[in-house]
Amino acid sequence: MGSMFRSEEVVLVQLFLPTAAAYACVSQLGELGLVEFRDLNASVSAFQRRFVVDVRRCEELEKTFAFLQEEVRRAGLTLPLPEAGLPAPLPRDLLRIQEETDRLAQELRDVRGNQQALRAQLHQLQLHSAVLGQGHGPPLAASHTDGPLERSPLLQSPGGPHQDLRVNFVAGAVEPHKAAALERLLWRACRGFLIASFREMEPLEDPVTGEPATWMTFLISYWGEQIGQKIRKITDCFHCHVFPFVEQEEARRAVLQQLQQQSQELQEVLGETERFLSQVLGRVQRLLPPWQVQIRKMKAVYLALNQCSVSTTHKCLIAEAWCATRDLPTLQQALQGSSSEAGVSAVVHRIPCRDMPPTLIRTNRFTASFQGIVDAYGVGRYQEVNPAPYTIITFPFLFAVMFGDVGHGLLMFLFALAMVLAENRPAVKTAQNEIWRTFFGGRYLLLLMGLFSVYTGFIYNECFSCATAVFPSGWSVAAMANQSGWSDAFLAQQPLLSLDPNVTGVFLGPYPFGIDPVWSLAVNHLSFLNSFKMKMSVILGVTHMTFGVVLGVFNHMHFGQWHRLLLETLPELVFLLGLFGYLVFLVAYKWLRVTAASAASAPSILIHFINMFLFSSSPTNRPLFSGQEVVQPTLVVLALAMVPVLLLGTPLFLHREHRRCHSRRRQQPDEDTAGLLDPPDASLASQGSDEEKAGCPGDQEEAEFVLSEVFMHQAIHTIEFCLGCISNTASYLRLWALSLAHAQLSQVLWAMVMRAGLSLGGEMGVAAVVLVPVFAAFAVMTVAILLVMEGLSAFLHALRLHWVEFQNKFYSGTGYKLSPFTFAVEDE
Repeated sequence: MGSMFRSEEVVLVQLFLPTAAAYACVSQLGELGLVEFRDLNASVSAFQRRFVVDVRRCEELEKTFAFLQEEVRRAGLTLPLPEAGLPAPLPRDLLRIQEETDRLAQELRDVRGNQQALRAQLHQLQLHSAVLGQGHGPPLAASHTDGPLERSPLLQSPGGPHQDLRVNFVAGAVEPHKAAALERLLWRACRGFLIASFREMEPLEDPVTGEPATWMTFLISYWGEQIGQKIRKITDCFHCHVFPFVEQEEARRAVLQQLQQQSQELQEVLGETERFLSQVLGRVQRLLPPWQVQIRKMKAVYLALNQCSVSTTHKCLIAEAWCATRDLPTLQQALQGSSSEAGVSAVVHRIPCRDMPPTLIRTNRFTASFQGIVDAYGVGRYQEVNPAPYTIITFPFLFAVMFGDVGHGLLMFLFALAMVLAENRPAVKTAQNEIWRTFFGGRYLLLLMGLFSVYTGFIYNECFSCATAVFPSGWSVAAMANQSGWSDAFLAQQPLLSLDPNVTGVFLGPYPFGIDPVWSLAVNHLSFLNSFKMKMSVILGVTHMTFGVVLGVFNHMHFGQWHRLLLETLPELVFLLGLFGYLVFLVAYKWLRVTAASAASAPSILIHFINMFLFSSSPTNRPLFSGQEVVQPTLVVLALAMVPVLLLGTPLFLHREHRRCHSRRRQQPDEDTAGLLDPPDASLASQGSDEEKAGCPGDQEEAEFVLSEVFMHQAIHTIEFCLGCISNTASYLRLWALSLAHAQLSQVLWAMVMRAGLSLGGEMGVAAVVLVPVFAAFAVMTVAILLVMEGLSAFLHALRLHWVEFQNKFYSGTGYKLSPFTFAVEDE
């Protein structure tokens, strides 16, 4: 947990990997996930690197894997999860995996092709059988015929009246949506010199999609060869399946029997083919998941090896990587174990570097969501103060100030608690719904937000907008009635009654915890809460911003920027506390000193604060304490005096340091102040803001110091801080506004839904029936409006207060994360 307050120390290491053991070493590093490789071949294209052939072989295998996976999905099967901890395969195993994969893919292609051909042939036989079956009995419908032709059979008996005429037939099948157009076109093209019969057959399995499809069989009789040619051309245009049709009934029956026999034989062959296909798919199911993980790991290893350079003797690979200092012993041990078989041990040693190291902050399932809030603003600069540990408390608390309600906070807490208790279930962890994954990722954040909302709800004494009398009230109506002599006539004439705390026995003392429930009955309830929450927001805001400025002290001390403590942090604290800290003092002083007896003549803090900047006083607004007329102008003058110190102090100091270093370097031209024997993090102490890169002593090849740029940067910082103190303090008033809005929405929802529902139905049975839909509507609107919409609004406002008002006082967020080379993603 120590690394949460500041990023861990990260150093640049150089790895000498023997060529024979380089693959095993990098593979072991991928399993551990300790280092982030630097690309030493940035000027070399991806097609000219050492292991590009191996990478291409892995990519070709991935394409084959995609084909096999698609075949498994097409068969309605699912791939099992691979075993955990599969190592990257050895380079010699790549050929074996490639051969087996190609053989499986070829078998699948052959079997699929045979299956498709057999299904298409069986489909043709079934269509042919259905068409021949149409010749039995009269046609289902005749096209554009009159009188007795509609009722006469299509095939006349041998001794009929038309025995001298030669009737020809065209039989086949067409898709149902084309049947009407085909029938209409046949009639128009042949001018009615035909008889067409269309009949819908039972659904058949489509040979391509495997889904049931309906076909229309047709039987066309005609006279004349020219008519027949037209019919055949039209059926070809409609992509009809045309089959030979035998006129004799006995011959048709023989053909039908032959077709049925062929269909049975084809079905048996097709069954054997599908059984063999299932066997091949079973092997694919068993072998494909581990192969996919292993090949992804192998490809990642070769991509990492492509970032290494080759030594001049071609006996080892040289790699550079970032690694945490605490992980260096583990790194050395892992490389020695992986390279032991090669006979030469891999070597690791630290090297100096002027580049800013990456930021490494280790998190767990609890702190990950809070660290994510900070990183969304910007990844912290190397070893600067991390706001995440403090955000664990301040973020849920500021959210709860705007969302304070015992009932709503309890619902949010229970929802988050359910996710926390079920976090290890596979179904919960593997859910693909994006909204659910968002809530699940921030389950601990929601847990604390709900818990803090319950706490602030007890302070506000609100549970679904209703006050609860946990403790006896501090106000006594009976004492007021006895002391004031309220009569029945007086009570009947007065719609409102006032409780005077100056009357003995009326005000017994403050409520033990939170706001007294008697205020929920008062007509000035909203005015009282307005004053309370507005002052509370200012106090919380000034405290939060002051804490941010104080955290900047630890940054200056860690980076050795001691001049910033005197020239920046001290003026900032004097400016902030001299103006707005004094405002907080006035609020607290008035709360503690003004009593109920002197409340009517209490001075106005707002008028005093305005007069403070005008250097004036109001005769009608008496001072809060003696000497206030002297303290207020003094604080304003002192705060204004800090502005030139904040503006000019750092640039002038850096300019003086630069000139002193320059004169010292001219006096000792032969002295080299930096070398390989310097500590690896010698430059880390000078990694401050941009304007200090030229002003730190001992820098080699330092950039040219430009006073105008440094002054401009400091001027922007000064203006931003001074104006930000005013705007940021006002920004914290959103705590007051959002809290009142949430309370009023809760009150409106309760009054217009639940209270209206409780007032309906005087009898018990009627009330019970009415309350069911009323409570359902109240529950739905509570979750949708107050929990989701209001909760999201309070979350966004709390996020803004942390990013803009708090973190900009000390947190730059200009770093970059340490992205270690790891196989964790491939295992998932």
